[in-house]
Amino acid sequence: MSTKRIGIVGSGIMGSGVAECAAVSGHEVVLRSRQQATADKAVASLDKSLSRAVSKGRMSEADKDAALALVTPTSELDRLADCDLVLESVVEDLTTKKHLFSELDRVCGESTVLATNTSTLAVIDMAMETGRPDRVCGIHFFNPAPSMALVELVRPLTASDTTMATARTFAEECGKTPVEVKDQAGFVVNALLFPYLNSAVKLYEQGVATKEDIDAAMKGGCGFPMGPFALLDLVGLDTSLAILDALYAEHREPSQAAAPLLRRMVTAEHLGRKSGRGFYDYRRS
Repeated sequence: MSTKRIGIVGSGIMGSGVAECAAVSGHEVVLRSRQQATADKAVASLDKSLSRAVSKGRMSEADKDAALALVTPTSELDRLADCDLVLESVVEDLTTKKHLFSELDRVCGESTVLATNTSTLAVIDMAMETGRPDRVCGIHFFNPAPSMALVELVRPLTASDTTMATARTFAEECGKTPVEVKDQAGFVVNALLFPYLNSAVKLYEQGVATKEDIDAAMKGGCGFPMGPFALLDLVGLDTSLAILDALYAEHREPSQAAAPLLRRMVTAEHLGRKSGRGFYDYRRS
């Protein structure tokens, strides 16, 4: 199936990043946010990102202008009606996503594939909110989407071969490496990654080492590009907590029970880079 015209619902970091991937690879993009101002702000952010790529010699000014011309910001859900594929990247909350999929099913054409960028939630729960569960799947991009090569293609029990082929085509056209995974909490990457991040928080709680030394140990000892606390701050502590809660709800593994400190920090709204303060302080004096 064609993936020429792509709808993106959500104008946050992930939505904007996927929109950039799609536009740079030649797709028409309808970027929808609840407010026109936030949709316009997302396009302005995309412009800045592409300008950095131009300044670093990774793309030409003409290619940047061509990509930007393919993006239409909107606050109207109906503008997604004629998209070949619509990918939602809204808050990681199942109730919110289920409502959105019901609305997308109402406004989008019968042949439109509906996809979620969820990192952990069961795709089948969203698929069954529609009258087209065979045309619903997960397309999980990683942050930052323009530079991360991997995309997890999540196949719920109801998805057709055609739907999964469409998802694969889109990922490959964006220059990504897709892997198909079962519709199970955490899929592959997060099911392995977040118990490790959670263990780092527990070590810190126990006073085994400072957060700085734990980060340095994992970078120097394991060759990781980023330590666990820097990574948690990048992902967002609220997102990390939601992922761990979803993993624990499905598997009941002790390693997936969120560390108390992580939960307390989310309560305090110390969410990482997005709030200016997490395990590290990103506020400017």
